[in-house]
Amino acid sequence: MKIAIFDFDGTLYKEETFTLLMSHMKKHPQYGSRYKRFYRSLVIPYFSYKIKLYPEEKMKANLMHKYLKAFKGLSKEELHAYFAEVAHEMETDMNQSVISRMREHAEDGYFIMIVSGSFTPLLEVIAEDLPVDHIIATEVAFTDGMFDAHAPIDHVHATRKTELIRKYFGVQEIDWVGSVAYGDSHSDVPVLELVGNPVAVRPDELLRLVAEEKKWEVMDD
Repeated sequence: MKIAIFDFDGTLYKEETFTLLMSHMKKHPQYGSRYKRFYRSLVIPYFSYKIKLYPEEKMKANLMHKYLKAFKGLSKEELHAYFAEVAHEMETDMNQSVISRMREHAEDGYFIMIVSGSFTPLLEVIAEDLPVDHIIATEVAFTDGMFDAHAPIDHVHATRKTELIRKYFGVQEIDWVGSVAYGDSHSDVPVLELVGNPVAVRPDELLRLVAEEKKWEVMDD
């Protein structure tokens, strides 16, 4: 079996999800009042990160957790409806060139995956109109139909992505050499190196250097 792996932020979606998530909460007519408390909670970890006392991936995981905690008291249906609103805002900034590639791979029989640090409920809405077979992302915990603000968050990032991809397929025989992966940042290199056909999508400076050195395909549109 051949697989096609797609990152989300900067790849399928041209922008950064967390920036939109913050903006959406801030202006939301129902949940906007929760924004100030959430924003204040970011100051110390973000400052620590800027002076290099806080690892980047740890900071990102912390921000994701703090963001979700702002929705304490919401039901599963309410939180999913919120993420559906965010997904709707994303529509104009989806990368149609990458989506076309995804549809081509699906037609050719590839197993299609989105592997991202974004929240699973958000990506599930995005994937409704795409030929996606499986999503690996940051899960949101619910207990008795309510968001569980105390549950730990397993933020999917960097090498954690490759671990979860391999875990998902287990002992299944995968044609890794014939498979393809798409990513936009240097942190995507571990996933891109899993396959024989890595594609750098509008890559950041470090990924572009790697792609040029390894002669990987680069999509700049």
